[in-house]
Amino acid sequence: MSANPKIDPVAIPATMKAWVLGDPGELSLVDKPVPRPGAAEVLIRIDAVAICATDLEVIAGGTPALIEGDLPFNKNFTPGHEFMGTIVELGPNVDEYAVGDRVAVEIHAGCGRCERCREGMYTSCLNYGNNYPGHDKGHRANGYTTDGAFAQYAVNHVNTLVHVPEGMSDETATLIVTAGTAMYGLDVLGGLIAGQSIIVTGGGPIGLLAVAVAKALGASPVILSDLVETRLELGRKLGADHVINAAEESVHDIVMGLTDGVGLNYAFECSGAPNAINDVIKLVKRGGRVCLGAFAHDPVPIDVRHIVSNNIYLYGIRGEGKSAVRRAAALMAQSRFDASLIHTHTFPLSELPEGLRYAREKLDGAIKIVIKTQEI
Repeated sequence: MSANPKIDPVAIPATMKAWVLGDPGELSLVDKPVPRPGAAEVLIRIDAVAICATDLEVIAGGTPALIEGDLPFNKNFTPGHEFMGTIVELGPNVDEYAVGDRVAVEIHAGCGRCERCREGMYTSCLNYGNNYPGHDKGHRANGYTTDGAFAQYAVNHVNTLVHVPEGMSDETATLIVTAGTAMYGLDVLGGLIAGQSIIVTGGGPIGLLAVAVAKALGASPVILSDLVETRLELGRKLGADHVINAAEESVHDIVMGLTDGVGLNYAFECSGAPNAINDVIKLVKRGGRVCLGAFAHDPVPIDVRHIVSNNIYLYGIRGEGKSAVRRAAALMAQSRFDASLIHTHTFPLSELPEGLRYAREKLDGAIKIVIKTQEI
């Protein structure tokens, strides 16, 4: 248990500041009741939350959020999902954690009763969105199907909690779930074996931490491609053996040169670029595996002939399943990589719209932006 001092439950306020989504792209800072924990839940004082590209998608277009069976607009819904904080109240019979513990959270708490949840694939819960009166089968997902973390307090199930390693800053702790998503992608690929090769395409937060996690697990060589030199430089610092500026060089030619024309064991596609899938399937060797970790904005044609004739395995991931966040936190606690390198900007809760603008427009070299929610 944490050695942090106990927090007096009496000090928990009745209301909190929270951003709510109105029409598409419209956020308002309001007062909302502080939620209270139920069975197997804790109340968390949110100390910091990172902005994810999916938050931008939810705020602008609604999906993949699902509130009361429909899009999340004008439903008093609070987005945001990559957060950490301090436990301030325990629900009935909770003894796995203590008041005062610092925790990071997984986004998804599946229903626990469907086929996918029973397999540990709770990010693919078959009851996604069924969590409102008359349709409540127990599913929860911060900032997707329940209120999220652009607020000062949140309730989370104990299954979603991960202790923050001793001495880790709040800002870095928000990145545990990002590293967990990268870990889950590598799990889906089959679990990297030391000495096997991988390319990560796209040097955003997940891509950069995919480089870090792959290197920590012994992959070799680890290659990163991106269009921005500063992100490639970060990739080097996080463990990439080779970086390729796709705006200036042929990724395919360089990969084939490095592998004597055979190709790589794995590819982790994190760019979401329109033709990315067709590019990456030609970077892996026969029998190679490709994980798609980014949303493409529009449907794209796929070279099925190449996939089938080369026995290539193609996977898509959703979030941070199969307890990958806990394993990512363990790597970070062991200082196997420095996730703090991708944190570039911090804003108080009152300036969330500005933080979102920095993230959306990638201003001032923005990669991962953190909101301090107790600062108004």
